Amino acid sequence: MPLKYMSGFANDFETEALPGAVPQGRNSPQKCPYGLYAEQLSGTPFTAPRAQNQRTWAYRIRPSVLHSGRFEKADDGLWRTAPCREIETPPAQSRWSPAPIPLEKLTFLQGMRTMTTAGDAAAQTGMAANIFVVTQSMANEVFCNGDAEMLIVLQQGALRFVTELGIIEAAPGEIVVIPRGLKHRVEILGESARGYLCENYGASFRLPERGPIGANCLANSRDFLTPVAWYEDNEQPHILYLKSGGSMWRTRIAQSPFDVVGWHGNFAPYKYDLRRFSPVSAVLFDHADPSIYTVMTVPTDTPGMANIDLVIFPERWLTQENTFRPPWYHINIMSEFMGLIYGVYDAKPQGFVPGGASLHNSMLPHGPDLQSFEHASNAELKPVKLENTLAFMFETRFAQIPTKHAAEAAHRQDDYVDVWKGLKKHFDPTKP
Repeated sequence: MPLKYMSGFANDFETEALPGAVPQGRNSPQKCPYGLYAEQLSGTPFTAPRAQNQRTWAYRIRPSVLHSGRFEKADDGLWRTAPCREIETPPAQSRWSPAPIPLEKLTFLQGMRTMTTAGDAAAQTGMAANIFVVTQSMANEVFCNGDAEMLIVLQQGALRFVTELGIIEAAPGEIVVIPRGLKHRVEILGESARGYLCENYGASFRLPERGPIGANCLANSRDFLTPVAWYEDNEQPHILYLKSGGSMWRTRIAQSPFDVVGWHGNFAPYKYDLRRFSPVSAVLFDHADPSIYTVMTVPTDTPGMANIDLVIFPERWLTQENTFRPPWYHINIMSEFMGLIYGVYDAKPQGFVPGGASLHNSMLPHGPDLQSFEHASNAELKPVKLENTLAFMFETRFAQIPTKHAAEAAHRQDDYVDVWKGLKKHFDPTKP
């Protein structure tokens, strides 16, 4: 049976897998329908302003207190949490080829590799950038991330996310967001899958304000899809893995926790197809800042200084006159972890391939390689459409610290900085 979704970003949804499972008129009646338990999931402090307040009422077979037994330490694998300084790395631009798909069987948890961390998870600031490979579904296993909201970018293969509030299936070009503290399992829908994961330690992702752009374009709330209620009445024992305080823990629970028969609220998982993003750009001259391609943002107390921005570079027309069209050479206070989902990125046609990644940290210069500079400086400036391309960036105000795995990975490109080596001196004071 095809999955069903509800449309709209951060709407106050109501959905039930059995008719009448969600009580009407009161959130916590003396006795819930079907003998269910009422439980509230709060994603923000109770007194958060109405526009930012996130909570969901769940009506479930058993309350979550039965999912928190005696925890024991579990293997962290290659998953790391900020602050994390495992190794001293020089302040240099970095790039990685795609993480190879292994022959061994790896679940979503086992195949996670943290590349960078930033900020402090305990202080609820910053983020971590991860790359994952999956070759096996989780079976009778459950995961809950108590440290972060998770934004998953699918790059290769498809995955199914079974959550307490419903089921989401996603393929390359789509993103999935799992709220902090929501239990889920990840199932593979093919032989293998690969993607990127941004752990957000701060406030939840939200849509950016459009300002003078007005009411339309960029990401539209109607294109964000939230799953309908679904439950399983499964009495088989499960292992619950909990990431908390930067460590992985596990406990045994007597049954499946995916037992929410109905729910209402706005603290819920969702997915979004990045190809539905409606880009805007300069149409006469000049090169607009990449912030015009922001899909979602996590603001901070300082206006304009995001904890995280999710920025994409989708298919689009280039029409500017008398303009260097690729990204210019620049030095940012924001740090950029970038990945390529498919196609070719116009500023790096060689070496930066689908499944790969790059890190341009705070105040480190970067920009087009030699080939891109020469081509863009001399090309005929007729309208050009960039097709079959989709890149993204996890951008944060914090410097991103590479992990030991990232620094020593065999697929790290040690010669990356050489892409700028051939840039020539063109200065001639006699030729304005």
